[in-house]
Amino acid sequence: MSDVTAELIIDSPGVESVRIRLDRDSYRLGRSSVNELSFPADSGLSREHLVFENTADGWMVRDAGSRNGTRLNGVRLTAPARLAHGDRINAGYLTIRYSPSGEAKETRTEDVVFVAQEPPLSTPPVSVDLKSALEKSTDVAGQPKLGNLHLGALVRAGRELAGHSSLENLFELILDLSLDAVKASRGVVMTREPDKTLRTRAIRGEGLRISTTIRDRVLEQQTSLLVRDANLEQDFAARQSIVAQQIRSFLAVPLQTGEQVIGLIYLDSPKLIRDFTVEDLNLVTVMANVAAIRIEHARLVEAEHAKKLLDRELERAAEIQRRLLPGKAPDVKGFDLAGYNAPCRTVGGDYYDFLRYPDERIGLFIADVSGKGMPAALLMCSLQARIQVLFQEPGRLREQVTRLNRITAANCPVNCFITLFTAILDPATGRIEYCNAGHNPPLLIHKNDEVERLAASGLVVGVLGDATYEEGTCALERGDVLLLFSDGLTEACDPDSGQEFGEERLITLLKKERDQPSAKLIDSIRADVSLFAGAAAAADDITIVVARRL
Repeated sequence: MSDVTAELIIDSPGVESVRIRLDRDSYRLGRSSVNELSFPADSGLSREHLVFENTADGWMVRDAGSRNGTRLNGVRLTAPARLAHGDRINAGYLTIRYSPSGEAKETRTEDVVFVAQEPPLSTPPVSVDLKSALEKSTDVAGQPKLGNLHLGALVRAGRELAGHSSLENLFELILDLSLDAVKASRGVVMTREPDKTLRTRAIRGEGLRISTTIRDRVLEQQTSLLVRDANLEQDFAARQSIVAQQIRSFLAVPLQTGEQVIGLIYLDSPKLIRDFTVEDLNLVTVMANVAAIRIEHARLVEAEHAKKLLDRELERAAEIQRRLLPGKAPDVKGFDLAGYNAPCRTVGGDYYDFLRYPDERIGLFIADVSGKGMPAALLMCSLQARIQVLFQEPGRLREQVTRLNRITAANCPVNCFITLFTAILDPATGRIEYCNAGHNPPLLIHKNDEVERLAASGLVVGVLGDATYEEGTCALERGDVLLLFSDGLTEACDPDSGQEFGEERLITLLKKERDQPSAKLIDSIRADVSLFAGAAAAADDITIVVARRL
């Protein structure tokens, strides 16, 4: 082993850098809490994304079959790679820097040098402080100069909008700043909703009625409007929305970020205080642009916060769901059992289980709930609870599945269903009784390479409450392998050709690797599917159960 003092510096958006001293032989990194380096809020990471390993040649990094891949210095990792000083690894939204000596702090070759005071300048520079720059100088009539008023308004807007107001408070602040900047008496801030309607976010004054002509020109033509005297403007003099309110002067400007208009600001003064000017229009237009950028930033912050909360909730839900699945397969004399589940999202709709009966027989279960994500996960949890109750005592499988279907159909949402395969294995004889409710036929690979498919003997669960089911039987001899799987395995797709992994490729692999322990056989299947699908994200949950007779 080497590089025992090496460090990783991990940068995550919006979070202070984390330094990890590499004093163990290996570190796993991913969203799951089982990793030494766990980042549950990073949706770009897989549950087990990558591994750092200390070898005789130094620290190595390898991708662990992640969904989105790992990049080393911008190049996608396809094989383990030795790390060198300054290497950068990108995984999900993380940037990871490697330092073999634990001194990864960046140093600068350039610096600023302050020299000793020199003789005073022959022409002293002009100097001014902020207070002086914003001081309201006056004109010949003793009134504050308009330019100074506008400059002060812009500075105040920049200062206020740079704060950390919530989105709702931000609209009130924008309206107050706009009204104060041009001394208007009424106004409104409105935002464009996804369906193109306008939503009032802040309003001052009563009886505001805005002409659709004004609205459309501001929103569609991205134009700021100033009317100094509506009575003299032919386009507005006859419009009742203006005449009835005795409006003489008004401003309407778009809330615009780049080429996108997200709303408008409208200001007027029925009881005229002073005429609005072109300088007022320019001022409010610029302020509206600053405000629009701040609004979009606040929206992004709130959306990111909501996403982090959702990610944490989903990770917690995933942890609960994982605990509903077997922690390990039971030890059964004469047999080697193993199971595996990987949802394509944080939570999934696949299920598998082992039940040990008092007479030493073992119940095997695998199911696939239609759909993906949280709805499928909720149905999966409901299914798990019902199976634990209905199948806790051994009985006729067809009767138990019929009862399960009747209960599920009475509570299953429309267009949802469950495929289910259940079997009872007698370890003493190798005999299996099974019932297949519309699930992918499990594959029984005999020692002589003969393949037996345990085909469906009834409808999927949850559609017709009065459906009935039949049982089938088979036997495992020494050296035989039984594979239960969900369709996410055989339907894994090559992104380049669009070809599916398929059952025949799976059978070929099983025949080749069947002498491996069940857990190793599952690892071989996973590796082959990962190699076949490449970097493409899994489109469906994958579940595998293997039973080998020794």
